[in-house]
Amino acid sequence: MGHIYSTVMDAIYLAAMWIAGLALIVMTLIIPVGIFARYVLNDGLSWPEPVAILCMVTFSFVGAAVGYRARSHIAVNMLTDRLSPAMKKLCAKLAELMMMVISLFIFYYSLQLCLELWEQPVAEFPLITAGQTYLPMPIGSLVTLLFIVESLFRGTQEHRPIVMLGNTD
Repeated sequence: MGHIYSTVMDAIYLAAMWIAGLALIVMTLIIPVGIFARYVLNDGLSWPEPVAILCMVTFSFVGAAVGYRARSHIAVNMLTDRLSPAMKKLCAKLAELMMMVISLFIFYYSLQLCLELWEQPVAEFPLITAGQTYLPMPIGSLVTLLFIVESLFRGTQEHRPIVMLGNTD
């Protein structure tokens, strides 16, 4: 059962990595278009800013889940490096549980935000609503929760080849 769960998490991980990367690329391409239109063509386009915000929210929250699973985030180990192996393991489990609480908090309140703003249109970009703009927040926190569950029951995954993809360590 655990192997199947990790296989599913591998697929989610790769999809999340691609989604976050594409969102970053699209945002990087969209912002200069808006600047060019505003300052060179003297015609401010209405759509680059909301699209850039959607991309930023996407790569921030979905990319955070990817970084969490790969353990490529910033960690301060000054205290835990001086602990016994048993205490290190206890601190690691405690950190995982605190991450779970934080992710549940973000999931709950970002979902409430999406539901509250679901019908509110975005004037500059009428194809999506404000609630849809923030949908990557609960999705990213849910993916993070799935990775936390995997880490709690299957151990950290940063040394597996599929997770090391892109790491330089």
